[in-house]
Amino acid sequence: MKNTNVLISGSSVAGPALAHWLHQYGFHPTIVERAPALRDGGYAVDFRGEAHLSVLRRMGLLGDIESARTGMGSLSYVNSAGKPQAELPADLFAGDLEILRGDLARILYDATEKHTEYLFGDSITSLTEDAEGVTVTFERSAPRRFDLVIGADGLHSATRRLTFGPEEQFVKHLGVHCAIFTTANHLGLDHTGHAYRTAGKLAAMYSARHNSEAKAVFYFASPLLDLDRRDVARQQAILAEQFAGTGWECDRLLQDMRYAPDFYFDSVGQVRMDSWSRGRVALVGDAAYCPSSLSGMGTGLALVGAYILAGELAAAHGDHRVAFARYEDELREYAEGCQKMGDGVAKLMVPGSRLMATLLNRYYKVMPYLPGKNMAAKIARKTAENITLRDYQDLVRHQPESANPSR
Repeated sequence: MKNTNVLISGSSVAGPALAHWLHQYGFHPTIVERAPALRDGGYAVDFRGEAHLSVLRRMGLLGDIESARTGMGSLSYVNSAGKPQAELPADLFAGDLEILRGDLARILYDATEKHTEYLFGDSITSLTEDAEGVTVTFERSAPRRFDLVIGADGLHSATRRLTFGPEEQFVKHLGVHCAIFTTANHLGLDHTGHAYRTAGKLAAMYSARHNSEAKAVFYFASPLLDLDRRDVARQQAILAEQFAGTGWECDRLLQDMRYAPDFYFDSVGQVRMDSWSRGRVALVGDAAYCPSSLSGMGTGLALVGAYILAGELAAAHGDHRVAFARYEDELREYAEGCQKMGDGVAKLMVPGSRLMATLLNRYYKVMPYLPGKNMAAKIARKTAENITLRDYQDLVRHQPESANPSR
């Protein structure tokens, strides 16, 4: 085995998942994360189909994730008075297994911290490759040498920018921005959610952590905004401008927003790239093939991608040129299928006119009585299962340890 010293940028989902598998195959992963600590909060993410669940099962984490699942039921679309008008079924809303992103990140961290070096509060500033490896400089730490570098740092990947070029070349804005934060469950929601939709806007609230709190979610149509992603005050001001006086619970949630410990704001986009690797640097998860947060496929795709990338590196005995090519061959068609699930969803989430919003609400109202009522969920499941995973079990050197989600 060669090229065993691997730096991974990003500690959300794809990064720790990759570190988990690399360790099983005898590699030595290091994760660098810009945030000062493990990030809590975030929206609920879901897994659907055997491909997603089988990866979790092979990681030895399925039981831990099931223990922390949200247990969400259906979501109701409501009018401005909060009266339910239509319902989105649970299998489409929450998949087979749903968990808060922060809880998933904690489980993955617990499963990897004993064998993975974590560098929190730091980030990569330059990558210089030569025939023997990559010299990496950091914002805070001293320069270091690694055999390989993997970018698992999301939609706005710094690794991708440093290696392939500006973000604008690869990120397709879908015309929507989103925000999410934790708030009190003042509606008394019981493993369910309410959503209110009007022209160009959608606001929602769903219960979390056994109804002890709730997540507030906002989507609004907009051209790409030129914002500092660290300027939370400006982001909150924009959200308030968009939704003030919109109706339903928006004003109450906007007040709560000021005190939220985990406010998140971003554009909604997809990443399209002709190649996911260059030399000794490769990308995984949203950094390489983000299908958008509206697709419902991003987290499952990231886990599948990490599984295949690590497995192909082990199968190639660390030969990155062979492994990276096989990784793309195995995953590209599947990733493109997942991205198609995100195409067009933005217009359905935030329709451009009040008339279209009304028509969509009426459609959801009669959907349970239509012959194709389960069509969307079936398409999502078929997409999620449209891959045959190679079994790399014979390459494992270290058996996985179960994480403890209560830590």
